Parts: sequence; C-alpha cells; structure tokens
Amino acid sequence: MERAYRHTKIIFTIGPATEGIEVITQLINAGADICRLNMAHASHEWTRQTIANIRKASEIAGKDIAIMMDIKGPEIRTGDVDVPYNLSKGDQLDVYMSQTAMGNPLDHAPIYATYVNYPNLINDVNEGDALLIDSGHIQLRIMEKQADFLRCEVVIPGRLTSRRHVNLPGVYVSLPPLTEKDKGDIAVGIAENIEFFALSFVREAGDIVALRKILQEKDSQAKIIAKLEDQTAITNMEEIIIESDGLMVARGDLGVECPFEQLPIIQRTAVAMSIKNTKPVIVATHMLESMISSPLPTRAEVSDVANAVSEKADAIMLSAETTIGKYPIKCIEVMNSISCAMEEIAVTEYNKDLELCTPKTKILRSAVVLAQELNRAGIIAFTNTGLLTQVLSSLRPTKCPIFAFTENEAVYKQMHLLWGVYPFLSKFSNNPEITIEEAFKSLKATGLVETGDTMVVVTNIILGPSIRDSIQIRVIE
Repeated sequence: MERAYRHTKIIFTIGPATEGIEVITQLINAGADICRLNMAHASHEWTRQTIANIRKASEIAGKDIAIMMDIKGPEIRTGDVDVPYNLSKGDQLDVYMSQTAMGNPLDHAPIYATYVNYPNLINDVNEGDALLIDSGHIQLRIMEKQADFLRCEVVIPGRLTSRRHVNLPGVYVSLPPLTEKDKGDIAVGIAENIEFFALSFVREAGDIVALRKILQEKDSQAKIIAKLEDQTAITNMEEIIIESDGLMVARGDLGVECPFEQLPIIQRTAVAMSIKNTKPVIVATHMLESMISSPLPTRAEVSDVANAVSEKADAIMLSAETTIGKYPIKCIEVMNSISCAMEEIAVTEYNKDLELCTPKTKILRSAVVLAQELNRAGIIAFTNTGLLTQVLSSLRPTKCPIFAFTENEAVYKQMHLLWGVYPFLSKFSNNPEITIEEAFKSLKATGLVETGDTMVVVTNIILGPSIRDSIQIRVIE
C-alpha cells in the first residue's frame, strides 16, 4: 500500500465565515474531520441550526464528521466600560467584586475602576499577585485588598475594553466547574447527540466527574475532552488525562498562565502523557493565526504545525482562522499538506514504549508489528466501544492506516478523532468471515484500498463452542 494516508486529524471551529452549508461542505472535502462549536457567545438557536447545517453538509460531501461542543467553563471577565480605558504604566485600577459595589466609575476619578463577574475573587488572591487581563496584554499587580475591591497597579499598560478575560497565574480559583450557561449548553448538545464536549479551564479530575455525571444521567454517549489551560491543570495533568476521554492543549490561555518558554515543554509532555494513557490529544490555538487575513502561513506557523504532527498529536485545531478568517478552506488545505509531508518522512516505527498488560492488547501490538513489517499493510479492526481502536491508535503504526468498523454510530463518529484511524459504520454478522468480507467491500467502494493490497485483520474465529481472538493476513481480491 504505497498510497498516502493522513494520520493526523484536523479540527476546525465554525463561525460567521464558515457556518453556511456550502462552505462547510468545502471544508469537509478539503480534509476536515471534526467541527468545533465555541459556546462562549453562542445562542441555543444558532447552535441547533449550525448542527443541522454540519450534518447536511456531511451528507452532501458523502463524509461524516464529528461535532465537538466547547463549553466555556468557569471563566472570569471584567465588566462593561462605556469608554475604553487607556491605561499607562503606574496607573491605579480598582477591581470591584460586583457592578453594584463599584457604582458609577466616574465617581472614582482619577483612579480607574472596573468590576469582575466573580465575587469570590477577592478571597482567592493575595497582595502581590499578578492579575492579567485580555490574554496578558494588560498586567496588574495587586497592591491592596479592601472590603469589596482590589487596588491594583498597572505593570504592563494597555487599552481596557468591555468583558475582557482575566487570568491569575499560580492562583487556585474556587469557581465551580460548570456554570448555569454551561449546563444549558450541555442540555442542547445532549439533545442534538453531539459526539464530544470540550470542558474549559479544567483544574482537577473532579471537574470531569461533574460533567460525566450529567452525561450519564441523560444516557449520553458523548466523550469529554479536558482543556489544559492553567497551572493547576498542569500539576494535575495525569489524573485529568486518566479521568477524561481526551486532552486539548489550549495554548491561548496556557501561554498566559505559564512562562512562554515552558509552553513547548508542556505541549510535548501533554502529548506524550496522553499517548501513554491511550487517550487522544489535540494541539490547539494560534496554529495558522496569520491566515486570518493572509492566504499563506508564516514559516514559523508551518514549523509549529509540523512540530505537533512530529510529536504525533492525534489532532491539530483551527480557531479564529476558520471562524472569522478570510481563507478557511485554504487553512484546512495547508494543515493537510503539512501533515502529509511530515508523516511521509517519519521513521517507520511504532510506539514500542506503550505499556500493554492484557493478552488482548498484546495481540494488537503483534498486529501493528506485522503490518509494519509487511510494508504499509492496512490494519482492520472491529469494535463496539472504540477502546480496542484507541489502543491500536496509541501504538502509532506509522504509515499503516487503521480501518475501524463498528455498529455503534456514536463510536463511529468519535473515532474520527483518533490518530491514523479511518472509521466505518457497519453491521456485524454472527459469522466473522462474512463481517470481514463486508469490510473489504466497504474499503474498496471508498477507494481506500485496491485489489492486491495486504491487510492485517484483528478478529475472532469460531472454534466449536469457543471464540478465539486472532490475527489474519488477508489480501484484497
């Protein structure tokens, strides 16, 4: 099998530039695997209509994609300002715990005043702590704690407008993991049968448990992607990965919360730790930022995407590039080109360091070794939970595509996130041979394989009253 197969998956965020059915269809045809809905400012009406558009576009393109709802989580924002503040270094800014406590900002002149949407902030911070606003473009130092406000000094000046995001590096914030808006958004996502929920500002495994409980109560099969965004999450990274169904390295807020020189190290650690725990991992934010307005990426952006592919992240993600950008389809094409180029030069070697304990998973490793030694043979697996495919994917069989067949529609779409996996929805027969033959027909119909291609098939064989796991070498006829 000398044809090129892209192993790294591509996620795009939908927005004003891409919410029409025609554009979504073009994005799917260009290589998109998953569509992300950013719920920070989304209405339920828009969400339902957009999901309908995505599914219609998938039907037109003849290729299903998964849907990920990114719920905003417990974020802290400043309040509204009638006229933006042009803050200079050394200025004082009083940060109140509510709009009521602040009163009329004009009454505070010559000291500037704003408020936050989190009244308990004053109890979480100490004098001397840094308070970062608008992705760190404005930096404050807390000078005094008063009864209902923080008196801060401007360290890095900037222009303060309404509802800017607040970061508190190194501070544990005692916000609940889910807001009331989050719960309403989750209810819509469950009703629409989306495949993934991405939870923002996860700090510990318990945050995942809280969302999992809601999904279980509603019998939802949706998977939970934990977003790595602050220092507390870095400390608790492995327990978060183990509890979640996948990880997103959200480099926007992460880059504000942590020293910038540590960001590549955190990314590399997060990718490796996710693979070790057989969980998919996404690298996100600012990957092709210049392409919001330019038809070509910068050389640094090309290297950034290539680095994520080389680290063997399951997926790379676009945000503003496809929500408001001028060249959303070109962005998908660029990611596809970089991924294919990097994967083609990758050393043909699987992940030998993955610890496998059960006989079943050791069989999967044998299938991967066999496929690689047979020179890019495809691997065929059958699953109804997706767990078997997660292990195969985490073994990272370089240049050997994994064709995964399932009867479960939710699992089928969720497998679009897994590195190297091409999922198929198929009915299984009681006779394993019939199931295998039907899989071959499906593969040939899509053009992914041709007559004469070698397949390593992980399946069951029936021996009298017993069923045994097996590996078969088969040639497509």
